[in-house]
Amino acid sequence: MDAIQQHMIYSYRSAQHGELPPPLPGRHDWAVVRDVRDRRRFDAVTAGLPARRRWRTALRELFTHGHRPTPPDSTPPGNSSPSGA
Repeated sequence: MDAIQQHMIYSYRSAQHGELPPPLPGRHDWAVVRDVRDRRRFDAVTAGLPARRRWRTALRELFTHGHRPTPPDSTPPGNSSPSGA
């Protein structure tokens, strides 16, 4: 059963019970995308990274380093000293 068929069933049931029909499928998709974007920005700020980055810069760092950059004030995993020696 796809989303449209499920929506039709829920609409029928809500009409039988005198309730409001559910929102259409896909109605809140862009709100979810915005929420995910805001969450990623929040996580970046709490990790000490810039909240907004240009895609080109982020992709360049990803492909040159192979991982997400660590915050400047933290040491990489496995190193006991900040200098890494």
